[in-house]
Amino acid sequence: MRDAVSGEVMFDAFSRGRYATDASIYQIMPQAVVTPRSTQEMAAALAIARDEGVAVTPRGGGTSQNGQTINASMVMDTTRYLNRVIEVDADNRRAVVEPGVVLDELNRMLKPHGLWFPVDVSTASRATIGGMAGNNSCGTRSLRYGRMRDNVLGIDARLADGRALHFGTVQRDQAIAQSPARDDGLVARLLELGAQEAEEIGARFPDVLRRVGGYNIDALVPKGPTNNLAELLVGSEGTLALFERIEIALSPVIRNKVFGVCHFPRFHDAMEAAQHLVTLDPIAVELVDRTMIELSRDIDIFRPTLERCVRGEPDALLIVEFGEEDPSENLRRLERLSEMMGDLGYSWSGQGRRWGGMVPVKDPALQAAITEVRQAGLNIMMSMKSEGKPVSFVEDCAVPLEHLGAYTSRLTEVFERHGTRGTWYAHASVGCLHVRPVLNLKQDKDVRAMRAIAEEAMALVRDYKGSHSGEHGDGISRSEFHEPMFGRRMVAAFETVKTGFDPDGVLNPGRIVNPPRMDDRSLMRFPPGYKAEDRKVALEWSAWPGASGGLQGAVEMCNNNGACRKLKGGAMCPSFRVTRNERDVTRGRANTLRLALSGQLGPDALSSDAMAETLSLCVSCKACKRECPTGVDMARMKIEVQAARAQRHGLSLRDRTIAYLPRYAPVAARLAGLMNLRNRVPLLARLGERLLGLSAERPLPSWRRDVFDGQTAGPEDGREVVLFTDTFNRHFEPENARAAVNVLAAAGFRVLMPRATQQPGRGLCCGRSFLAAGLVDQARTELTRTLDTLAPLAHRGVPILGLEPSCLMTLRDEAPALLPGDDADAVKACALLVDEFLAAEAAAGRLDLPLSPLAGEAHVHGHCHQKAFNAFQPTLEMLRLIPELKVTAIDSGCCGMAGAFGYQAETLDVSRAMAELSLLPAVRAAGPEAFIVADGTSCRHQIADGSGRPAMHAIRVLERAIVGRQDHPTGPAPAARKAAHSAQVSQNL
Repeated sequence: MRDAVSGEVMFDAFSRGRYATDASIYQIMPQAVVTPRSTQEMAAALAIARDEGVAVTPRGGGTSQNGQTINASMVMDTTRYLNRVIEVDADNRRAVVEPGVVLDELNRMLKPHGLWFPVDVSTASRATIGGMAGNNSCGTRSLRYGRMRDNVLGIDARLADGRALHFGTVQRDQAIAQSPARDDGLVARLLELGAQEAEEIGARFPDVLRRVGGYNIDALVPKGPTNNLAELLVGSEGTLALFERIEIALSPVIRNKVFGVCHFPRFHDAMEAAQHLVTLDPIAVELVDRTMIELSRDIDIFRPTLERCVRGEPDALLIVEFGEEDPSENLRRLERLSEMMGDLGYSWSGQGRRWGGMVPVKDPALQAAITEVRQAGLNIMMSMKSEGKPVSFVEDCAVPLEHLGAYTSRLTEVFERHGTRGTWYAHASVGCLHVRPVLNLKQDKDVRAMRAIAEEAMALVRDYKGSHSGEHGDGISRSEFHEPMFGRRMVAAFETVKTGFDPDGVLNPGRIVNPPRMDDRSLMRFPPGYKAEDRKVALEWSAWPGASGGLQGAVEMCNNNGACRKLKGGAMCPSFRVTRNERDVTRGRANTLRLALSGQLGPDALSSDAMAETLSLCVSCKACKRECPTGVDMARMKIEVQAARAQRHGLSLRDRTIAYLPRYAPVAARLAGLMNLRNRVPLLARLGERLLGLSAERPLPSWRRDVFDGQTAGPEDGREVVLFTDTFNRHFEPENARAAVNVLAAAGFRVLMPRATQQPGRGLCCGRSFLAAGLVDQARTELTRTLDTLAPLAHRGVPILGLEPSCLMTLRDEAPALLPGDDADAVKACALLVDEFLAAEAAAGRLDLPLSPLAGEAHVHGHCHQKAFNAFQPTLEMLRLIPELKVTAIDSGCCGMAGAFGYQAETLDVSRAMAELSLLPAVRAAGPEAFIVADGTSCRHQIADGSGRPAMHAIRVLERAIVGRQDHPTGPAPAARKAAHSAQVSQNL
């Protein structure tokens, strides 16, 4: 296989384990994983697997809900390399793509043409066109644009026997005549099957838009002179052929939209109202239930959106979207929607039959935020920290809209009979609701309940002539129910199709036809005997259930939804955006940790070299803490792994050098000239790379003799604040700390700089460098010293202000996990970045700061920890206090430096590639007189090294605007910057 495939060929347990799950309840260990670089390599891999008697399962983003992308097979991942857009024909609104193209990436490419691919699934940031075609995906606006099968024009496919065939629109009579010579009669047999079974198909297939169960053999029925045979492959879940190229139909982008957020006091009311609201011809009607509202309010990234569009305590919302070309028509329909809610008896005053009404949303930014919440619905539901989770197995059954209210009521009764409840959201416009009963599948009784609920739910669907699979395909969960839904004759026809394409069962066996039982626990993520080892942990995890003090439960929060695989927007997951390797994404790391903790990767897996490699590109950016919808905090989990590894293997010289930096910093500063020789003498840099593994290509931060050793400053009667000065701003860039003192004093604050009673000559430290190396006890020692100093002030409510985001946020995040108690909680409550504090004071009308204009621009990069803790916006707000300064946020993810990560020889290239994704191009594009602003020490070094432009801490920009303190009205010109940089280097030496 490795001779035939230049991409990755993986047989080790760690790699296979990362592909053993998708977003379903199932887990099946594959025999191998292959990432072909071309369709030719795909064909070669298929041939080898077939000759060796190994099945093949194609895989896109791995977000399937029913287990269709996992199997005891060779998994073929198309996302890493087979992701080209081959052709865009804007005039004819069509495109040809490889199967691994991600939907959002495709739409970004199409946007300049005024086009998009309108099957807008909620997983658009990671769903691939090949996976969507395999599942017959639908999306939010299927009411207007239909399903995947309605938007696929043709497919170039590779059959199991190696033949390459094109499936598209054919003239029926001509195709039957030509078939024997072209494809050994396959097409003729398929079309004859369609004619033979036409009456049975008409009788058995439900008349609802959202039918995606089984094979689309209705595409073979004679309905005119032509048939599109690509429709048969759509929804086939990789069981009939491997997709090489997919031709798709495009649509004009929606230029104008309005939302009406309809509030209902009871869930049933919303279900009954849906059939009336769709008569206004919206493009979507989406449900959000009370559970989702309450969970969203508990998630930092979503709470502000709910506050703006939700009134009171509704039991359900229906988000009605209009998207006509004429903006005035959208407004007319919005008005009619409000009138219809009144006609149905709803009013905000309660004077109608029921409380409720419609909140109009015309602001595009708020519409985008609402869409983000709605699209994250599944993952929000999965953010429950209990052992029981909403489980997918009946979640997207679809019934005719007039029966939606009755169906949901009866299904709720089914859940109640089995001692559980359901969570509801999604596509009310087409009668397809995502409902998940809350179950704990580690328990036999809940697995039995799942089986019973499934059988009763399918019976309800049959009663209402609906579809048991309305969007997410069949996989393991649904395939065994085809016979009761469609009848034995239809299932036999499905088997005929499978045999015609793949007589030896090479392609994804056991899906759609000849399936296993959906409640076979041996196929589940939590099989019989599943148990995690109870081990001593370094941090506090009691908010989660399970072994190791809750660490098990925290790791198991990952439901494989794949939100971390997005390639644009936010900051998660920066290393994956560079490598496109499943190993380097939060989901892949979490799966590996779960398998290791439960003993499925062998003894001592947690401290193994393979685990170290798994986490080697995690930069602890904490983006997952904020952006993962289920709250998987990989940065904190990495500390546990580092601690286990340090305990078992000890530390390298490099790890010790970096970890203990806060301890030896005072001595190093006094020897600044000697310490900085490494940056001046190439031989010393190369020697340092050999001894420490720190790349000779990077200059290290320069030690300063003029260490910040500030004293209390500001008016004696001013309000007290503490300036917590971290090691980096104290010893490498003391001008930032001095600027903070100047600004705070100018604003009338009394700036306190308390010293520790232990080692008062050494500054306070958050312990982050020790945490990065897994030296948790040393970090705890540092934090104890810091909390002992700061807690008395915090208990008095004195704000504790920091400059370095990673250090300050350690007081808000890791400190309570390392030293739980009143002192840590008090410090956490008072700990703020200086930007946050000043922005809040200004917003409250309490900031009296004499600022003069700074005409110019400031391009601001947010540190990952600022974004993770919602602290980046205050930086922008603080800078916008400066008159005439135009402040622009750089749309960037992680800078890629991440402490020592960017200096390590083995991660240097990845570090630079992260910066080149968006940050460095934006810096280079900024005007030569503009300020480049970054609060993070690492970020400033990455910007300087990668662009040649110095970046400033935001507090220094604010200091320049204080009356009487401007060094320059704008940023220095390039020549001046270069001279200033040279002078600074000389001073440092």
